[in-house]
Amino acid sequence: MRKRPVLLLLALLLPLPMLAQKKSTPSNPGTPWWKQNNLRLIQTNLPAYEAATLNPDSLLQDLQACSANVLLINAGGIMAFYPTELDFHYRNPYLKPNNMLGEVIRKCHAANIRVMVRFDFSRVHESIFKAHPDWCYISPKGERIINTDMYVVSINAPYVQDRAFRIIGEVLDKYPIDGIFLNMPGYQVRNPYEDQYHGIDQNAYDQKRFADYSGGLALPTEENKADPVFQKYLDFKKFTVEDWSERLHKLVKAKNPQVAICTYLDRHVDIIRHESQTNSLPYWPYSASDNVSNAGNSFPNHVISNSSIQQISFQSRYNAVEPEEVAIRLYENIANGSGLDISLMGDLRGYEDERNFEVVKKIYAHHRKYEPYYGRYASVAKIALVAPGSWPSGLPMQEYRGLQLMLKEAHIPFDILEDAQLPHLAEKVKQYQLLLLPDITYLRPEAVQVLREAVRQGTSLIATNRTLFDQPDVLRELFGARIVQLDHDGSGNYLVPEDKRIFKRFAQQKMLFWKFNLSLYDLTEADARQLPILSKGRPGPPEIIGGHEPTGYHALGIRQHGSARAAILPINLGRLYYLHGYEQHKNILLDVIDYLYPEARQLVTTNAPERVEVILQKYGNNLAATASTRHADDGLILHLINLTGFSGNTYFAPLPVRDLTFRLACAFRPSRVFSMQQERPLPHRWADGYLELELSTLTDYDGLIIDR
Repeated sequence: MRKRPVLLLLALLLPLPMLAQKKSTPSNPGTPWWKQNNLRLIQTNLPAYEAATLNPDSLLQDLQACSANVLLINAGGIMAFYPTELDFHYRNPYLKPNNMLGEVIRKCHAANIRVMVRFDFSRVHESIFKAHPDWCYISPKGERIINTDMYVVSINAPYVQDRAFRIIGEVLDKYPIDGIFLNMPGYQVRNPYEDQYHGIDQNAYDQKRFADYSGGLALPTEENKADPVFQKYLDFKKFTVEDWSERLHKLVKAKNPQVAICTYLDRHVDIIRHESQTNSLPYWPYSASDNVSNAGNSFPNHVISNSSIQQISFQSRYNAVEPEEVAIRLYENIANGSGLDISLMGDLRGYEDERNFEVVKKIYAHHRKYEPYYGRYASVAKIALVAPGSWPSGLPMQEYRGLQLMLKEAHIPFDILEDAQLPHLAEKVKQYQLLLLPDITYLRPEAVQVLREAVRQGTSLIATNRTLFDQPDVLRELFGARIVQLDHDGSGNYLVPEDKRIFKRFAQQKMLFWKFNLSLYDLTEADARQLPILSKGRPGPPEIIGGHEPTGYHALGIRQHGSARAAILPINLGRLYYLHGYEQHKNILLDVIDYLYPEARQLVTTNAPERVEVILQKYGNNLAATASTRHADDGLILHLINLTGFSGNTYFAPLPVRDLTFRLACAFRPSRVFSMQQERPLPHRWADGYLELELSTLTDYDGLIIDR
């Protein structure tokens, strides 16, 4: 690479970071402490027996060695880790009379470490069940969900509706806690520890409350989306969970408004928690980016805390995932706007698998050092990917992840929006130039209206596979498409990228193989039809193959809407790339993006390999004085996460990547460009709204600060 001595000299003359002037200070008294969004949280998920062995002094030393500023520790629900006075709260039999929880809180507060406590009201001990069997879940077959001596409860029975509030109130009255975390909230119909589904809860309290809510309907016994009673039941579940959450919020805030409420839900909480786990193939190295971008963009008024789950699985809790995977998760957390959060199985002393401890110490210390540059971000993305829920699963998840993978590898900035939140994000949606709908099979009428309005003002659409299949009028209106055969096995078919004005990446290919779903749509009402579908031809030995003839169907239709265009690809494009990774299938999407939104690549241009994750954000100085504001306009920060050690089935140490170049859209002339890892200014050049910079070496991560 050609060096620029003059640029380098100018960069070296720029001031070094004035971190001493930007160090975080305690939050303003009137500002909730979590609003600064600088969590460095460590959760000790304590087994019962560790109540007898945990040493508050050694725990504090370990937290300080890891630069943690928040501890999350057990308090109650399944069992009390403190001397409860409530006869319906099962007391941990290993609990010593020295009040371990109180000592931990006192010592952590003396060291300026916040303490959140964990409650789990999903289960009760067998002794509670025997006294109150009516408090617990019962399946349509009359079965209970049991884990050894713990019984799953019913959310509408007295334990959750009344006793849980008494337990929380007791802890709030006894201890000066900083927050509560609710594990496994809501309806429990599956035993996740044994991966077994049991069915809709038929508890008598559920039956009565559903009848009152629905005007006399009986509880459904099967999850059938086509059943209007089940649809009513889904509304009922949402209502009852939000009602409980609202009552909890009132209780907690009446006692102390500075106590944070954290759980996996979004209503009446302060911190939305998510989880990065690895328990199935193929591994997903973008888990943390996926979770934080989805939750953060869908619920912009909440703090997000994405937890890296240490354990490999529920059945293998004492074996940790690989250190390199933990590092990727933690770096992705802070690059996307979350704090740091790791969940450990028990106390840090005498731990069964300590391989990740040095990674945690390193990244938590990095975050503490550069804390003013994390946590207050605004997106630069002009593309949004719609997620099929907050915890995507099944075939829609594969389609969704496949499209994410394509965008990540192409270094195209994008946001993620949860499908159910579109009605609440109408103005935000209009600001995007392109919206991607990966197998979003159903949208509420309010969300469809948001799409209509966005298209009307110039936002283009790309939909894949079975998107909106059960809303045929919308499918026809937006895309000019009508379903002929929704589910069609595409194995043996070919697509033809014949129009080189669109498909510029296929100079040497005339036919693209297919697999998985290849829906057959009537696209005659679209303004353009592309990717002719060829028939399956003749299977057999080489001597007789061939016969792939045009079917008259196409795999791409494009409809014009003023300055916007809506493209539909009724094919499993994302799933095919997610599972098999053939570049030709990614290139279909990239060519369509280039055709609909040619400026997509102008935000970031780089020679970085595909396995370097590139995340560009606007940042605002994250200080105590700015904790209550969302303003983020002090500059840009370019996060680089090196995923070259990920092989598909294994996480190895990343390979150093050298001589990286970047061209970024940048509306201001930077006063400084600085590498966090190299701790020095970088050579750069700015002209006509674009910044060019160079990075000599990337190891595992770097944050490039671009100050105004």
